[in-house]
Amino acid sequence: MAGGAVSNSTYTTSKDTGAKPGNYLFPLILVTSLFFLWGLAYGLLDVLNKHFQEVLSITTKRSTLLQGAYFGAYFLMALPAGMFMNKFGYKKGIILGLLLYATGAFLFFPAAGALSFDFFLLALFILACGLACLETAANPYVTVLGDPATSEQRLNLSQCFNGLGSFLGPIIGGKLFFGSGTGDLTTVKLTYIVIGIVVLLIAGFFYRTPLPEIKEDEQEREQVMADTRPLSAHRHFVLGVIAQFFYVAAQVGVGALFINYVTAYWHGITTENASYLLSVGLGLFMGGRFVGTALMRKIAPNKLLAIYALINVALSAFVMTGDGAPAVYALIAIFFFMSIMFPTIFALGVKDLGVHTKRGASFQVMSIVGGASVPYLMGIVTEWQSLAISYGIPTFCFVVVFLYGWKGYKRV
Repeated sequence: MAGGAVSNSTYTTSKDTGAKPGNYLFPLILVTSLFFLWGLAYGLLDVLNKHFQEVLSITTKRSTLLQGAYFGAYFLMALPAGMFMNKFGYKKGIILGLLLYATGAFLFFPAAGALSFDFFLLALFILACGLACLETAANPYVTVLGDPATSEQRLNLSQCFNGLGSFLGPIIGGKLFFGSGTGDLTTVKLTYIVIGIVVLLIAGFFYRTPLPEIKEDEQEREQVMADTRPLSAHRHFVLGVIAQFFYVAAQVGVGALFINYVTAYWHGITTENASYLLSVGLGLFMGGRFVGTALMRKIAPNKLLAIYALINVALSAFVMTGDGAPAVYALIAIFFFMSIMFPTIFALGVKDLGVHTKRGASFQVMSIVGGASVPYLMGIVTEWQSLAISYGIPTFCFVVVFLYGWKGYKRV
């Protein structure tokens, strides 16, 4: 969703897996499809937000409960998913995630028939619980499916498909939901039935395909840090969790009301075309990862994080003016500068945690819950003041990210 963070752990494959070394191409394709699937789900989310406002006649504030259900599921499911996979293995965890994903997708059909927004929230919550399982498992799987020397290349390649899914989501949603001209939920039902069927097929492939079990490297298990302080005593970690909370809040807030903003302040533009502009923004987000990775060869990650956050503070402040097309362009540009933030904060926050690294990473994932509340707060500000002023909330969030990249990342 927010951008796959690279695991710091080292993994080895079990010898009794049924998968022969060198025959990992098909398993790799399957695992990479997971990145695309959760990217697509996120890309469709913000389009659904606007579509439900129009068809179900709900307020902007109420529609943001979609983000609450989606990211709240990540918060609630992160630890149970990890516990399940520790007991039963990552392959079964992936299959569980796919089954939950498909169940949530199929529930869109009765929810649309009942014209019930609350039913949609339940369906989306179940779907996102499945995504939480998939995100927990996918990164380690990619690292072991092939030569360890090229594990980072495989992971970056897989993450590109996450961006591709996010990019295509608004295009698909804009064409089917807004471009059909029906003004009802028929296309929503059909879209999610197709998604559910595809997800079930992929689950079947996973069930029948031998995959390596993931085991921690013995060398990592034996690693002991001289620093025996509790996790909460690591200042850079605690501030990293806070920064991650506010970053995800900003990212989700920027996207959740994007279509509303464009149609409100760029006079004459349709919701369909606004959804295509959202896709442009997500395309910049994807491209920004490549640019940011290249820049980090010359610029320290914390410095680049601070620079990008400061730029987004300025862009968000301009968005608050509601100055027509130029403000929309600024809103689109924000996506580019958000691209590196999640993985960079993640890496800085868990750095040098030693034996606490895995638990620290779990808290970083749980901080995604920041995306559950801020869109609703923006909806309240929209009703109280204006939609443009509501973007003051992401502006503040980017200030927090800037402070972390400037000084908060330091390990003391």
